[in-house]
Amino acid sequence: MHQIIIIGSGPAGFTAAIYAARAGLKPLLFASSVAIGGELMNTTEVENFPGFPEGIQGPDLMQKMQEQAERFDTEIVYDDITEVDFSGDIKRVTSSDGTVHEAHAVIYATGSAYRKLGLADEDRLSGHGVSWCATCDGFFFREKTIAVVGGGDSAMEEATFLTRFADKVYVIHRRDELKASKIMQQRAFDNPKIEFIWNSGISAIHGESQVTGVTLQSTVDGTERELALDGLFIAIGNDPRTHLVHGKLELTSEGTIAVEGRSSRTSVPGVFAAGDVIDPSYRQAITAAGSGTVAALDAEHYIAARDQQEATAAAAV
Repeated sequence: MHQIIIIGSGPAGFTAAIYAARAGLKPLLFASSVAIGGELMNTTEVENFPGFPEGIQGPDLMQKMQEQAERFDTEIVYDDITEVDFSGDIKRVTSSDGTVHEAHAVIYATGSAYRKLGLADEDRLSGHGVSWCATCDGFFFREKTIAVVGGGDSAMEEATFLTRFADKVYVIHRRDELKASKIMQQRAFDNPKIEFIWNSGISAIHGESQVTGVTLQSTVDGTERELALDGLFIAIGNDPRTHLVHGKLELTSEGTIAVEGRSSRTSVPGVFAAGDVIDPSYRQAITAAGSGTVAALDAEHYIAARDQQEATAAAAV
C-alpha cells in the first residue's frame, strides 16, 4: 500500500513527486515505458523556464526534474498504467504487466498530446523546424519565413505571436474561412507579416536536417505546389490524455479533467489532477509545474485529514 501514486512524468508529475516526497509521502510515480518526460522531450532549447538564464535543452530539464524527485526518494517505475479504479477509499491502478498497485491518493498528470498532420517526416524534423509551440520555439526563427497550419484561435494566436520574430508568416488552412473568433481573425488579417493560403493542406514536409519547405495540396482540385519555408508550426489542436478516466472522473466541455476552482481536486475524493490534463489554455512547462505543486499539497492535506479521521475513530472505540 502506497500513500500516493503519481501517473505521468512531465513537469506536473515530477514536480508533484518532488513536493510529495519532501512531505514524506514516498510517492510511486509511473513514468510510462515510452513517453518519459512528456512533450518537453521533443523540445530543443527551453529559454523561458525560470532558473536557466542561458536556456536548457528540454530533455536535460526533464532529467534534472527526475533527479530531484529521486533525490527525495520518489520511486519511479518505467511502465504504463492501463486501468484505474477510483471507486473505493483505496485507489487502484493496474500497470501493463497486470500488477495492481494501491494507494490512498492518486495524482493524474498524464498531460496532453499535440495533434499531428500524420506526415512521414513530421516526427523526424520535430525540433528541426517543425514545432507545435510558438512560445517555446518562436525565438529561433528571427528573420525567417515560416508557416502555421490551422484555422482556429490557437493558430491565429501562434501566427500573430510569431510575427515578433519572423519576417514572413503564412497561415495554411484547409477551408476558405477561419474557425477562429472574429477578434482573433481581424488581428491576423491586419498584420502585414501574415499571408493566408486558403483551401490548402500539406502533403509533404521537406528537409534533411532542417525544414526547407512543404508541398501544398489544394483541397479543391488536388493540385500541388511547393512552398519554401524555414519552419512549420502545427496548430490544429491538442488532446488531453484522459482516456483512462472517461466515465470515472468528471470532464469539462473541452475534454480536460474538471477540478474545483484553482485546486487539483477532481470529482472523486482522493484523486487529484495536474498539468495539461486540466489546462486547455496555457499548456506551458512552468504552469504545469505549478499545477503539480498544487496537486501534491492537496493530496498531502487529504491524506493528513484522512489519517486524523482514522485516529479519532480508533480513539473513540
